[in-house]
Amino acid sequence: MNLFSLQIIVYDLLGLVQGINTTVTEVAWAVFLLAWGVGWALRGSPIPIFKIKKGGQDFIEDAVTAALAIAIASTVFSFISYLASQVQAP
Repeated sequence: MNLFSLQIIVYDLLGLVQGINTTVTEVAWAVFLLAWGVGWALRGSPIPIFKIKKGGQDFIEDAVTAALAIAIASTVFSFISYLASQVQAP
């Protein structure tokens, strides 16, 4: 196994990890939007049951917290992937 084939394997692995990261991030943002929308629908609904409205508020708070975590995690992971792609074999 020579150095060139090792570089190809590393780049293929890096591409696979970046693809998985992109897919997971897209799904996480979709779940965030769904939870946020359901939360606002429950909170603003004309249902006289306070527990349902409180549950909607909890959905909204959890969705915003998740969005912050997704943004931070995807930024850090993208930065690490960028650094890994810049490392060249001697």
